[in-house]
Amino acid sequence: MPTTSALLVATRNTHKTSEIQSMLGAGFVVSDLTSGDFPDVEETGTTFLENATLKAVEISKVTSGIILSDDSGLEVDALGGEPGVYSARYAGTDGDNEANNAKLLAELSKLPTSTPKTARFKCVMVIAQDGERLAHFDGSAEGSIISELTGDKGFGYDPLFIPEGYEKTFAQLGNDIKNQLSHRAKALQQVISWLEAR
Repeated sequence: MPTTSALLVATRNTHKTSEIQSMLGAGFVVSDLTSGDFPDVEETGTTFLENATLKAVEISKVTSGIILSDDSGLEVDALGGEPGVYSARYAGTDGDNEANNAKLLAELSKLPTSTPKTARFKCVMVIAQDGERLAHFDGSAEGSIISELTGDKGFGYDPLFIPEGYEKTFAQLGNDIKNQLSHRAKALQQVISWLEAR
């Protein structure tokens, strides 16, 4: 593998891009769809794998090189796995973290207080090139949901999610710890191994 590898991530979520760059380190130069004129890919899949594949394959048709896509979200057991693939647009508008968190808390507040709030973050990453899916990997982080936003680091549902074995939310623990524990980190480690083996 070259000293520095270029990797295009099929996302316009700059938080996700910077998280991936941080986890990959100096050996990779990570860019995303904000760096060029790329088509919008509608996420019509019903699973993380379907959506990640759609994004990676479609973007790989219009540009050269390795494309990495990530579809991820939060699954809350007491809500039947919601918000799941709709995590980013749970409240209706894509990427409205405040509204999404508010809706999640509202839905949980309808349940008996004794209901376990177990949950997990799931991530599926797909690698594609020239319109074909080459590989896919997944990771998950088990934990639970708390009843009020806590912490100011991270993004998305991080202020509500306490990972298993900890007493603080992802938004309190900060990137250094989160990037060791997270669903995305676990999937990305597999991506790195795959890239290094090429």
